[in-house]
Amino acid sequence: MAIGVTQNTFQLNIVSAEGPLFSGPAHALAIAGFDGELGIRPGHSPLLSRIKPGVASFVTDLKDPEEILYISGGIVEVQPSVVTVLADTAMHGKDIDKARADEARRAAEENIVKHADDVNFAQAQMDLAKAMAQLRAVELSQKQMRR
Repeated sequence: MAIGVTQNTFQLNIVSAEGPLFSGPAHALAIAGFDGELGIRPGHSPLLSRIKPGVASFVTDLKDPEEILYISGGIVEVQPSVVTVLADTAMHGKDIDKARADEARRAAEENIVKHADDVNFAQAQMDLAKAMAQLRAVELSQKQMRR
């Protein structure tokens, strides 16, 4: 077991292209896989899954609120005592510029209308999913700060 990991925790490593975001013991991780939402706890069965753009949350201390991240995509590898998230892009919800994410959402919605019949439609849908996930991460982070 990694340092600080107990029977009630697992080692969680979250790394993005920009660098490491978190490394330490965690009680739980919730993340959006392509086949559905993944809820990971200590002792989870081994698993390898692609991650779709969305919000990831994890609990490091049962007395503290969960931490909220935006993840643009990537992969997650789950072993019984170690979970590794390799994200294309990841950032804390509190660090996301809401106005910029809102503008990205509007631009993506316009592109969906413009490109409804061509190849760029799939890219426009992906851009919209990323912008919506960023806005959800901001929303969840703001709710936590009000508690």
